[in-house]
Amino acid sequence: MGEQKVLLATDGMVMQRFVRNLLRDVRAFEYMLNNDWFESDVIRIGAEQEMCMVDSKTFKPATIATEALKKLKQYEWAGTELAKFNLETNLTPLVFIGDCLSKLEEENTYQQKIIRDKLKGLNASVILTGILPTLRKFDLELHNLTPKERYFALMESINNQLIGSAYELRLTGIDELLVKHDSPLLEACNTSFQVHLQVPPARFVQMYNIAQTLAAPVLAISANSPIVFGKRLWHETRIALFQQSLDIRTTHDHMRERSPRVSFGSGWLDQSILEIYKEDIARFRVLLSADVEEDSLELIQQGLAPKLRALQVHNSTVYRWNRPCYGISDNGKPHLRIENRVLPAGPTIVDETANAAFWLGAMMGMAQEYPDIRRHLMWEDVRDNFGKAAQFGIDSQFNWFKDKKVSACDLVLEELLPLARKGLEGQGVIAADISKYLGIIEERAREHMNGARWQLRAFTKLKKEVGRDEALTVMTAAIIKNQTKGDPVHKWPMPEAEDLDNYHPSQLKVDEFMETDLFTVQKDDLLELVAELMDWRRVRYMPVEDSKGNLCGLVTSRLLLRYFTHRSRANNKDIATVKDIMIKDPITIAPSATIIEAMKVMRENKIGCLPVTKNGELIGIITEMDFLRVSSRLIERLER
Repeated sequence: MGEQKVLLATDGMVMQRFVRNLLRDVRAFEYMLNNDWFESDVIRIGAEQEMCMVDSKTFKPATIATEALKKLKQYEWAGTELAKFNLETNLTPLVFIGDCLSKLEEENTYQQKIIRDKLKGLNASVILTGILPTLRKFDLELHNLTPKERYFALMESINNQLIGSAYELRLTGIDELLVKHDSPLLEACNTSFQVHLQVPPARFVQMYNIAQTLAAPVLAISANSPIVFGKRLWHETRIALFQQSLDIRTTHDHMRERSPRVSFGSGWLDQSILEIYKEDIARFRVLLSADVEEDSLELIQQGLAPKLRALQVHNSTVYRWNRPCYGISDNGKPHLRIENRVLPAGPTIVDETANAAFWLGAMMGMAQEYPDIRRHLMWEDVRDNFGKAAQFGIDSQFNWFKDKKVSACDLVLEELLPLARKGLEGQGVIAADISKYLGIIEERAREHMNGARWQLRAFTKLKKEVGRDEALTVMTAAIIKNQTKGDPVHKWPMPEAEDLDNYHPSQLKVDEFMETDLFTVQKDDLLELVAELMDWRRVRYMPVEDSKGNLCGLVTSRLLLRYFTHRSRANNKDIATVKDIMIKDPITIAPSATIIEAMKVMRENKIGCLPVTKNGELIGIITEMDFLRVSSRLIERLER
């Protein structure tokens, strides 16, 4: 979308005018293709870097984009992203030759250093990671949307097309995430390193199909987004999270197919790039319009390349993982690019550059080797591979040429790295860069270690030693420390809980602190059953809920002890149920309260347990043991 003014598509006349311009853009595009207007004598590369900002003490999201950009106003390469805790930078397009890859790394390093220096005055740090581990669900409420008209328009237009009542996340990995959200700002979870490759029109079909083929192995070796809201999910959870965060569909009792706006695609490209644009116009309603002043067909008649603003606005609201892009070069000629949106941000700038080098080299090498990739692999296998790579990352098993089953690491080491080397050499990339960046990919595959696997191992280890929030905080701090050092991720040590000198839990929300793996009973359950459950699970408090999950009482071990003691003395053989002894209106707390507020409530009311409810529904519980664990950790840190 860039910075151009966009409008919510509500007014019928405005919408019709925009659609007319959109159709004229398609005809202008087709004319330029048929009459050889596009630049084809040079190949350039470029990139966009998305990132998160975190508080320097708590390592939670820092919603300071407006303040940060004021400090960066002299740098035109810095810009906003969807959420207030995001920034984006644009790297200079480079001719794909010589030391272009090391220049890409140097410029990104230079920009990141400036941002880090500017953020120090705001008590914040920058982090490169596909999904920020310390991100919380309430960080994604609309008050954290970057205050720009085009973002508000996008959010409202997507909401207006929502068929169901909410956006739903349904993901299963080591853990499981089933949650609803009220806005598509969930999209802001994802940060990526988007790499662009300029492609001549005559080779676009070939190169785009190769990009689709390579998406899975490139994603597998570079995965870096395994944790969302403290849940260990897919190795590259960005893929499913992005689709589901913008998915306006809901379930029906019929089999009608509806396509998500975030998509891998529906088949091979056959004739030209126009197939993609036409399909996206046919499948997806226009979400946004724009003030389009140019008449693209009139400009064509004048011999001038139009900017195709209407087509670009619509293209920006359909999210293909390999996205076609149109632009105009400095010489006034239009050009085509493939934007690789598969690659996550991080783990380090050198890792990102290695990912880019691997993809770019493999694209060129495979194009030399395979004039038509469709003769060697079925589309269904390519699509299936992409889903496997997102779920299993570096542990994936792919369907490859001649129906061969091959692991991600073996495919990278035995077939794709030699192709990537050949492709980079064919472009005249210097030998030192080829060895450096492809060497990182090779070592990553041999060590079987990428960003996702490092995070999964680190979090699993830390979670056994400390609480969930502290584990996420320690891990996030370790990522930032390692990024600053600049070593590629396969060389990172596992973090230790003691590595973080200061842990600040005082502003934790109950939502982050509470136990959500609950054991509950209902009012008509036998007290003998409750006693056994509490003994088996070694818990002192048992919430009572109805069949809809609403809290209606609380049973404590003290109440049970009193009941069974009195029954024994009275030799009472009557059957008793939960409703006979439960606390009917237990004191509760909201998930948005802080743990300091929770401690105050428990202290003032002399209670050892607080059920957590939202609109009457039981969603968690906190007990004095939870506070004891945090307190003991703080005392240990003070001792050190």
